[in-house]
Amino acid sequence: MNKTTLGKGFAVSTLAAAISFSAVVSAGVTDKDIMNDQATTEDVVSNGMGLRGQRYSSLTAVNPDTVKDLRPVWAFSFGGEKQRGQESQPVVKDGVMFVTGSYSRVFAIDVKTGDELWQYDARLPDAIMPCCDVINRGVALYGDLVIFGTLDAKLVALNKDTGKVVWKKKVEDYKAGYSLTAAPIVVKGKVITGVSGGEFGVVGKVEAYDALTGQLVWTRPTVEGHMGYVWKDGKKVENGISGGEAGKTWPGDLWKTGGAATWLGGTYDADVDLLFFGTGNPAPWNSHLRPGDNLFSSSRLGIDPDDGKIVWHFQTTPHDGWDYDGVNELIPFDYQADGKTVKAAGTADRNGFFYVLNRENGGFIRGFPFVDKMTWATGLDENGRPIYNDDFRPGSPTASADGKQGSSVAAAPAFLGGKNWMPMSYSQDTGLFYVPSNEWEMDIWNEPVSYKKGAAYLGAGFTIKAINEEYIGVLRAVDPKTGKVVWDYKNYSPLWGGTMVTKGNLVFMGTPEGYLKAFNATTGEEMYKFNTGSGIVGTPITWDMDGEQYLSVVSGWGGAVPLWGGEVAKRIKDLNQGGTVWTFKLPKQNANLATN
Repeated sequence: MNKTTLGKGFAVSTLAAAISFSAVVSAGVTDKDIMNDQATTEDVVSNGMGLRGQRYSSLTAVNPDTVKDLRPVWAFSFGGEKQRGQESQPVVKDGVMFVTGSYSRVFAIDVKTGDELWQYDARLPDAIMPCCDVINRGVALYGDLVIFGTLDAKLVALNKDTGKVVWKKKVEDYKAGYSLTAAPIVVKGKVITGVSGGEFGVVGKVEAYDALTGQLVWTRPTVEGHMGYVWKDGKKVENGISGGEAGKTWPGDLWKTGGAATWLGGTYDADVDLLFFGTGNPAPWNSHLRPGDNLFSSSRLGIDPDDGKIVWHFQTTPHDGWDYDGVNELIPFDYQADGKTVKAAGTADRNGFFYVLNRENGGFIRGFPFVDKMTWATGLDENGRPIYNDDFRPGSPTASADGKQGSSVAAAPAFLGGKNWMPMSYSQDTGLFYVPSNEWEMDIWNEPVSYKKGAAYLGAGFTIKAINEEYIGVLRAVDPKTGKVVWDYKNYSPLWGGTMVTKGNLVFMGTPEGYLKAFNATTGEEMYKFNTGSGIVGTPITWDMDGEQYLSVVSGWGGAVPLWGGEVAKRIKDLNQGGTVWTFKLPKQNANLATN
């Protein structure tokens, strides 16, 4: 479709599409819409299909009996040569889909026809430094705005009807290695976002902006020793140092470039009124340079959404020496124990352990491995702290007293994690988490390094290898109450896309080989597959429209695996890139909608 450029970085579709669009212009997204997102089925207005991030739908028309008839109704191409990884989750409101593409692009699509309504392309500088591909994971909706982050570390709010810029804010300096890749969330009228850039010695933080104006409300650094601030009556007011003071768990001045990036974004639970954000690796990777736990890196944080105060923290990998980021999503869920409701939250960490925490106070309830091979730790103590196997910490490149000067170790999981960014889902019906995971290991060694603004700040080298010849990816159905893996599905290539589960007893997931697949949520039996033509590293959604259940997923191979995958990258070198939104439904005669 031809486009007409209107101003910097803005393009709209031709008049024909504009006329078509007039039929679907609608009211904006409210706080109530966002809070009720998981409970409603006619739209998806937040990342995670609800602020809790459970990625669960109560729709049942597509089920083990009918899914075999699921078929595509339209496919929308992102077009051009800007392909690479497509990790976005679409959102849908009043007949319009909003979805991001690689290189910080946003598309508005008529969900009935697949026609483009408008497109926005961020005008990116040449010097951006994304760690792990030029991806973007989605937008937030609020009022008449479509809000997303860019690779040059800006938040941009677009008018939902036209795609024109309403406000734009610089979050951080991209020349220092900062970028934005996560889908922001909106809580109480505030846009909440994290930052990317942990491999460049940035300082992680979580920030809240007024969703309608873009004005900064509060900022909370996630490295111990940095001051947090709130804005009151237009004035910047100190709001306490993260961790209370500098240097308690960091040596010297390393806390000033400590990493702990919040690059995956967060979830929120209204029951306890807390945001849950994970933090990435400490910088540099070389742990011998920074004795101590290095708070708040590789942690989960409970944050007050009103002022950014860190209410509690739980560190999954203290003194991380393997790049086991703690950013993976923390998903609230309830269960019964001893006749009482436990307000819990589950997370599958890159380090290979699944943790169940008390989401009110961050207390450790239980933890267990969800991967088959783990070398760096032998277990968890009663407080959830890892019991290290020191033979598998890479040696110091500058000291030889331990006989391991610069020594390489074979650590499992690999730094790309037992589970990486790809979202898991939780079924309220089965009580299981559906975890996309990978079985791989790495040779890793430390190297001398010093900080330089905007330069890679690793202090380590590595090579990733497959553990098994037959598979790397494993979709696991995990019982958080027992630690049991109820069923699994093995995939030859690494899994890098998220899962979605429905009351129709189905789990949906994409594979790098290009297949959208559906599995029986109870048994794990594969019920459906459709090849989209490029690897899927996005996350499916489902909604209902005109009495029919629709399902969409973004297809387009890329992300961190081809860039960082070492020996594993050879396994997927022939997979094709792409950039397409695929949308499916049942034939009309089979599509009687059913919900709980």
